[in-house]
Amino acid sequence: MQNQEYKMKDENTDFEVRSLDTMCTNESELNHPWWYNFKYLLVGILFGFILIKSEVVSWFRIQEMFHFQAFHMYGIIGSAVVVGLISVFLIKKFKIKTIHQESVDLHTKPFNKGQIFGGLIFGFGWALTGACPGPIYAQIGAGFLAVIVTILSAIVGTWVYGLIREKLPH
Repeated sequence: MQNQEYKMKDENTDFEVRSLDTMCTNESELNHPWWYNFKYLLVGILFGFILIKSEVVSWFRIQEMFHFQAFHMYGIIGSAVVVGLISVFLIKKFKIKTIHQESVDLHTKPFNKGQIFGGLIFGFGWALTGACPGPIYAQIGAGFLAVIVTILSAIVGTWVYGLIREKLPH
């Protein structure tokens, strides 16, 4: 097969298949030594440290939030939303490009009722397990090994979604 770009035809797909016969990587990254991506590990460790110190990974704090007993988690989530809004505004206003000088295209997606059901399932899972996808790894790193059940459940849930996605209402 020729090495050319193919896009998925489904408009709800969030990824792009860049080639059918090669791995999807930036070709400039192929010439770097093994330690080149070490910076991402360091940023991940720093992010995990921040999650632990801010108590975002605390099951107690998460339950406290879902019982409306404290503002702690709402303050952190609200801060993240504000930072995200300001970031998107600045990206659009100044037409900021990626580090590879590619333009950032932010497309609006049409609303569908699956977003409500997915959000409810996500919220129930978060409330029951005390973990959402971001902090799961930090929880494991902090020694909360019971969260391994949560990550395995998330993997199974993703696999099941992949199996039934085409059958779900749009």
